[in-house]
Amino acid sequence: MARLNGFLFPRTASGRASLLPPPPWHYSGDLLTIEYRTDPAAVAELRPDPLEPPREDEDPGAVAFVVADWQSCSDTFEELTDPVRLQYKEAFFVVRCRCRGQLWSRCVYIWVDKDFAMVRGHVQGYPKKLGSVHLTRPVTVGRAGPRLERGGRFGATLAAGDRRLASARFTITGPSEGSGFVNALPMLHHRLLPRIEGDGRDSLDELVTMRGVDVELGPAFRGDAELELFESPTEELGRIAPLEMIGGYWRSVGTTFAGGTTLEG
Repeated sequence: MARLNGFLFPRTASGRASLLPPPPWHYSGDLLTIEYRTDPAAVAELRPDPLEPPREDEDPGAVAFVVADWQSCSDTFEELTDPVRLQYKEAFFVVRCRCRGQLWSRCVYIWVDKDFAMVRGHVQGYPKKLGSVHLTRPVTVGRAGPRLERGGRFGATLAAGDRRLASARFTITGPSEGSGFVNALPMLHHRLLPRIEGDGRDSLDELVTMRGVDVELGPAFRGDAELELFESPTEELGRIAPLEMIGGYWRSVGTTFAGGTTLEG
């Protein structure tokens, strides 16, 4: 019998065909974060047991919509000269919850435009789906883009299944000490896989947590933000539509995923 190798499927004798290389995974990217408030009851619909709501003074209806333009690679760094395996974009929604006496960030919806990034997210517990994501890039020369300075204007769009799901605008008003509070905590996720019998039970049901290591942060900018969410027959974003805008942020981020911790399961 052949010995099969590779971090993930498909495993082969050499392991070269595996969709994912083994961790650690390194990330560098630009992030636009837009924070707003929605109905806390709508957020509660997305919070399974044993998770609890944030306290009233912890803004239980706060949501972050994050759009990221990433480069990511393995510890071999061979992806740097093969950019089809290096570059991707994603857009996601983050809320917060309490568990074991601690406040956590939690991704409830996320779309990404590459298969390796989608499945890598499934390994981590992110509920990733394929989509089309676009984000204005800042420039340092010419006029075909905004500068990272007061008055710089950015846009972002998300689509999936041939339908526009979100449209965002952001205008820099000045520097910021941070890039928001909703997505600023360790992530708490569920890793799920239904049983092959289709009997309503799961073969994998784990509560896991993770955060980046070797984090590097670029200068942060704050500004005015707009966000519009659209209806789709296969999505439910209308239920967490903005009721009040908080603001927007831009920041370049570098981090490494070196593994997480299983809390339950």
